[in-house]
Amino acid sequence: MDLGLDGRVALVTGASRGIGFGIARALAAEGASVAVSSPTPERIEAAAAEIGARPYVHDTHDLDAAPRLVESVARDLGPVDVLVLNTGGPPGGDPLDFTRDQWRDAHRELMLGPMALIEAALPGMRERAFGRVLNISSSAAREPIPNLMLSSAHRSGMLATFKTLSRAIAADGVTFNTILPGRIATDRISHLYGSIEEAEAVAKDEVPAGRLGTVEEIAAAAVFLCSEQASYVTGVPLLVDGGLTRFT
Repeated sequence: MDLGLDGRVALVTGASRGIGFGIARALAAEGASVAVSSPTPERIEAAAAEIGARPYVHDTHDLDAAPRLVESVARDLGPVDVLVLNTGGPPGGDPLDFTRDQWRDAHRELMLGPMALIEAALPGMRERAFGRVLNISSSAAREPIPNLMLSSAHRSGMLATFKTLSRAIAADGVTFNTILPGRIATDRISHLYGSIEEAEAVAKDEVPAGRLGTVEEIAAAAVFLCSEQASYVTGVPLLVDGGLTRFT
């Protein structure tokens, strides 16, 4: 299937490794001109070199830098057609122990930062009558994880944000969708469980599919939602979790 991504310009944030890197690699394989960003210069330069992308140093917390990033990509590669928002996760812990500063930081990272990039890229997408905005979230947005209060609260808020935006912008050829990964074999889940082997062992018992998901499985769903063929899919939170989530 021709996904219509050849020559499209895609910007993927948080793309130095893990899910973000996997999505960037899959978009590049479909012929997109890919820009990748991360706060860490060395990691993003290495990741970009591996997949033939263009690297940019960008910290999602720096709201004023968002327009500059979008402008830089447009200058170097062309206007952004596809915006993939991949953010890290705030720290876990007792849900009643987070400080006000931690709440503010999480709000900035998971809501204000992505919205700053959307605000910078959206006018051009609407003018060209084509755009794909994809947020990489977590299944915790549907079923909160007890020790991930900050992530669960803000990611569920972004679902409402994307649903609102999808309805407001649908007639302009721009879609807003979200992927909700479950337990995916990444460095993050290895850190959460102590090792990737321990995470696999737990997944065998707790995930209906009997295993962790792969970055490639997330990337495949992401690439379709960014494609021309997905033009009638908008406002959708797509669970990619091996059946782990009990409620939709």
